[in-house]
Amino acid sequence: MKENLLARITMNPNISFGKPTIRNMRYPVEIMLDLLAAGMTTEELLEDYPDLEKEDIQACVLFTKKPVRRKNI
Repeated sequence: MKENLLARITMNPNISFGKPTIRNMRYPVEIMLDLLAAGMTTEELLEDYPDLEKEDIQACVLFTKKPVRRKNI
């Protein structure tokens, strides 16, 4: 399941300067995480961005966990 979610996060040099985005759309992961950190709920994000799905938001959160899981920096 995690791999399916992570497949939603794409990096394309022609979209958002190659930053991670959701499904090759112009929705940067960074912006979605900023909105969540500011207190928006998943439901509010989905209302504001009807192109997105609940799994897209879950993928953004899961994507951020990868670097944190490292034992050594």
